[in-house]
Amino acid sequence: MQKTVGEGAEGVRSVQRALDLPALFDESRRSRTVRELIDGSGLAKSTVVRLVATLEQRGLLWSRGDGRLAPGAGLPRWAALAQDAWRLPPEAVECLREVSERSGGESSRIYVRQGLGRVCVAQHEGTQPLRHVVRIGEEMPLAAGASGHVLLSGCPEEFVRTVAEAAGQDEGFVKVLVRRVRAARAQGWAVSDGEREDGVAGVAVPVLGREGRVVGALTLGGPSGRFTPERIEAFVPVLTEAAGQLAALRFLEGGEV
Repeated sequence: MQKTVGEGAEGVRSVQRALDLPALFDESRRSRTVRELIDGSGLAKSTVVRLVATLEQRGLLWSRGDGRLAPGAGLPRWAALAQDAWRLPPEAVECLREVSERSGGESSRIYVRQGLGRVCVAQHEGTQPLRHVVRIGEEMPLAAGASGHVLLSGCPEEFVRTVAEAAGQDEGFVKVLVRRVRAARAQGWAVSDGEREDGVAGVAVPVLGREGRVVGALTLGGPSGRFTPERIEAFVPVLTEAAGQLAALRFLEGGEV
């Protein structure tokens, strides 16, 4: 039997709700009660109980002996597949190290666009005593930060507006984001200061794929006090050169989701 449009939309919502539950677990909350999942997701108890049962059957959640829920035993297999898919070629690892070294010890990272967000898929931690920490795989807003502007520079303006509106921002911010993305597209790089987190700055350039498509963003990030205009001016050519080397490796061709 052919499904109606409404049934298809409901199916998508069910999948989204199911995936929202594992997302509530992190380093600080390695186990959860059903009540915590209900409160964290905002879903009805009956819905959460049903979704938990399905996720348990698929090995994505595990009911411990004490009644609390934890990530399931089926996840390591997916994690191993993801690590293999995103493993950097040795040349890319060396490239990130050199960028960090040539910048004076700032942290270098690669981001890719994922839906309406961006995800850090690789990094080289800098040697500066005070540095900004980002976890691999952590999703961040696409509407904020230099790497977000760069990733959006390869997207239609209508999508840029969608990203801003999805972030719950007003029309004033929509115009600001459009202007920032246009600037990133025109000059080939972007800089941000305090957009996502106070006191944190970043500089980013695009990593291009076939036909000039933006497949990633190479960035340097750290405390705002170290990202002076003079240092930013010195960072841009270092990043641009490295982005060209990364583009030649073609390992990000499938990186945009």
